Amino acid sequence: MSPSPEKEDLLMSSASELSGGKKKRSNSEAAEYPRRRATIACQICRLRKTRCNGARPKCQLCTDLDSDCVYREPGIKLDAGDKLILEHLTRIEGLLHSSLAGHDLPPSQLALASTSPTTSNDSNIGSDDPFARPSSAVHVSSRIPVSAGLGGWANPPPPMSISTMPKMHTTPALNLLQWPLIRDLVSGPYDPQNLLQLEMAREPLRMTPSSGFDLANATTYVHAFFTHANVWYACVNPYTWNRCYQMALAHGFQDGPVSCLVLLILALGSASHHGSISFVAPDREPPGLPYFAAAWNLLPSVMMRNTVIAAQCMVLASAYLFCLVRPLEAWMLLSNVSMKLQLLFGDSPNRVPVHWRELSVRVYWNALLFESDLLAELDLPHSGIVHFEETFDLPGGFEEEDDEDEEERGHEIVEKPAGGDDLWYFLAEIALRRLLNRVSHLIYQKGSTHTLSGLGPIVSELDFQLSQWYDSLPKPIQFPLTQVPISNPVQTVLRLRYNACRTIIYRPYILAVLENEEAGNDQGVRECCRRCLDATLRQLEHITRHREGHLPYLWQGALSMVSQSLLIMGATMSPTLSTLLPPGEKVDAIISSVVSEVERYAHLAPSLKLSAEIIRDAERRRQICLRSASIQI
Repeated sequence: MSPSPEKEDLLMSSASELSGGKKKRSNSEAAEYPRRRATIACQICRLRKTRCNGARPKCQLCTDLDSDCVYREPGIKLDAGDKLILEHLTRIEGLLHSSLAGHDLPPSQLALASTSPTTSNDSNIGSDDPFARPSSAVHVSSRIPVSAGLGGWANPPPPMSISTMPKMHTTPALNLLQWPLIRDLVSGPYDPQNLLQLEMAREPLRMTPSSGFDLANATTYVHAFFTHANVWYACVNPYTWNRCYQMALAHGFQDGPVSCLVLLILALGSASHHGSISFVAPDREPPGLPYFAAAWNLLPSVMMRNTVIAAQCMVLASAYLFCLVRPLEAWMLLSNVSMKLQLLFGDSPNRVPVHWRELSVRVYWNALLFESDLLAELDLPHSGIVHFEETFDLPGGFEEEDDEDEEERGHEIVEKPAGGDDLWYFLAEIALRRLLNRVSHLIYQKGSTHTLSGLGPIVSELDFQLSQWYDSLPKPIQFPLTQVPISNPVQTVLRLRYNACRTIIYRPYILAVLENEEAGNDQGVRECCRRCLDATLRQLEHITRHREGHLPYLWQGALSMVSQSLLIMGATMSPTLSTLLPPGEKVDAIISSVVSEVERYAHLAPSLKLSAEIIRDAERRRQICLRSASIQI
């Protein structure tokens, strides 16, 4: 949800306060985190290179000179692409909240009650454009119920926001093993809880005591972090990094949250520098582990601190655990982050001191994104952090230091920032994650069933929102919709996430046909099935591209591969759906490559080992079934 005008004014005034105040920090973090001086000088004081006292409306010098006093306000660093994302989030929330407000209406009328053009008649259905909105899906005549895990609008009542992951949903990959035809491809019954049980029974991460860690490659790993890792998390200020490092070095990396923070950055930088952990032999030490082990020794004392930088350390520790494919340990830390942030925020994020607010916003969104990704696959307790979602603004940019900082520090040479402060991916991921949560909430929530006619307007609107999200992406990260190779890892990951989202939007139509082949006689249903399968194949055609997201998404990406492969396997067994797929040889090659890729990940986590066994067994049985059917013919 985009900030209201009142919130934007508040955020602007906060930035102005940050640039204009010289008050000493009263909280304990002043001694823990290097202070970055804000830009406060008026234009005349800047030109004269004199110290400005920051008084409003006139500083002391301008008063003495009887001159106009003009301050350069920093504002909020939102480019055109960011503003488009905010505008579309506002529109999306308004449409869906207005729909939910009419919950007494039947489902088919609920979506039609909105002013969105997606529910009008449209000739796009059946066209060659795979990204055209299926408006006429609203008018499909089939009344076949779509069951086995698709939720309804009415029961239970909606939570505070429909952009939150519901507590009971059927989005996880293993839910597909309960679908017709697909369940015939596995040797035994599998419960979606199996993955969680395996991770709960897993041996904890063992870190042997180390005599120390090597700082010889620190510069390389710091550069790798800000170039290849911080883009996913955007929660480390590149303008204060040099002082952070010098402070940690002065303390011998022995105590304090700053030392812990620096060690975690080195660990993530090393992990990003060495590439996907799937290429590390099981008997070899994961890259960055010595730094992480040193940070882990400091983390218990850091966890006892109720400060923003303590929460920042735990978010980065969670990020490294995701890199090691240890999702449950990451969740344990994130739960602590959630409690800490809720304690810090109280009833409003504005309780956080101004000079920590931008960092606290980024830590918050990281925690929420991580938790949502985990809740999409595992039945875990909700931490409650989502209750602040409607009150939180989006990140606005860390402020750079300028010439006044040099003057106040005795004309020292101000070192260059360690990297840029790129928010494009982070903002895009926030918007897409909220849309993914919306899909789970509106389509996959347990409790009741949809008819295809009632499902049509919901799917149509969600697909339109996905298209709006894509159109809102700034050009540097807007990926081509075709399958042309991309050298930019951010574009690659966003394209994979886009196709995964499009798949789950249309997946209920695949289930409808698997339950009753006659449903596929409806042209609207067939078109929706085609769109689902098209997005699924685009995600799987070049499976090694998933390695681009090896830091934040290896575990989630592997489970997505499994669910998409099971979907394609089931489609090949259906007389109707198989006609929408490429030739059998190409499908076999795609599935074979996915099986090989997931097996590469099997040693990293017991949940992934089970997933690899499931799709390997399913593919073997599928081939037997297809050969048997061919012989009978």
